[in-house]
Amino acid sequence: MAMPAVTPVPDAIARRRVPADAAMLAWGLALALLLLIAAGFSVGSEGWSFDWAGDARLIEQIRAPRTIGAALGGALLGLAGAIAQGLFRNPLADPYLLGSAAGAGLGVTLVLAAAGLLGTAAGASIGAAAATMGLRVGLVGAAFAGALAGVALTLLLARGAGRPMVLLLAGVVVGVMLGALSDLLISFSPQALRGRQLFLLGTTAFLGWPNVLVMVLVLGLVLPLSVALSRALDALVLGEAGAISLGVNLGRVRLLLVALMALATGAAVAQAGLVAFVGLVAPHLVRRWAVVAHAGLLALASLAGAVLLLAADVAARSLIAPQELPVGVLTAVIGGAVLLWLLWRRTEAET
Repeated sequence: MAMPAVTPVPDAIARRRVPADAAMLAWGLALALLLLIAAGFSVGSEGWSFDWAGDARLIEQIRAPRTIGAALGGALLGLAGAIAQGLFRNPLADPYLLGSAAGAGLGVTLVLAAAGLLGTAAGASIGAAAATMGLRVGLVGAAFAGALAGVALTLLLARGAGRPMVLLLAGVVVGVMLGALSDLLISFSPQALRGRQLFLLGTTAFLGWPNVLVMVLVLGLVLPLSVALSRALDALVLGEAGAISLGVNLGRVRLLLVALMALATGAAVAQAGLVAFVGLVAPHLVRRWAVVAHAGLLALASLAGAVLLLAADVAARSLIAPQELPVGVLTAVIGGAVLLWLLWRRTEAET
């Protein structure tokens, strides 16, 4: 599909950036990410170990794919959150607002309920389910398909992406409907509740190299395409009328951006579950430390999302080792604390 032509926007918008601040933030996030990757390679079920030579097999098969996968999942959510906030011109927009979360949850519930009906141990133990490759692939595929189906249903109800407010309302309706269907399935198949609960809390425990490959491919597709459309997001800062006057085809651009957001969100959710707050907080962190146009915001939000989710993953593995905390709980705590701090700083600056 040919990319829609976007008329260059005025310098006041296209050059909204402070290169020194953006570069410093990028270097800081990159350094933090490298340190967290080293930490991820060094922490396991038995605590911290820096004997990488002795743990080479363990790192290669378990710690490395989990660590890199957590970073990629966070990058996808950070990117999707930046797209959502730019597209809807709403700083509270997150990647799950168009029904992707509820669709993914319904897909996972369907697979777990079906596994329970077939007498599989998956309905009673998520650990046994993850050990079964076929069921694991089924869960990932169902979550990804469900996320995309939820967004597609939202677009269908809203009759396209041309009216943002209608699109948001349709997303709320779809989320409630699909969530209710998931609860109804659980009432008929209660053995699926534990697996669904773990998915809703988010987990990086089952990430492997195939999951990493999928997320690399999706990030490699979505990031360049979203950056190519970033001038349209810059133009939307002027409002819809201003963007149209600059030659932006809003209907087509919004549809493409919604598709990219759904693809990034679906890939992350399918691999790591419903990880909270990363997509919402990552763009805010970037805006707090650097003033950039949307091209820079998208890239830096991806990097910030990777740092946030990987930090939560390392903490989830190490805080109460040998047991693990659900990574989604930690992202909610960390992300919520960061967001409250940013809001407090902003309120303090305005008074």
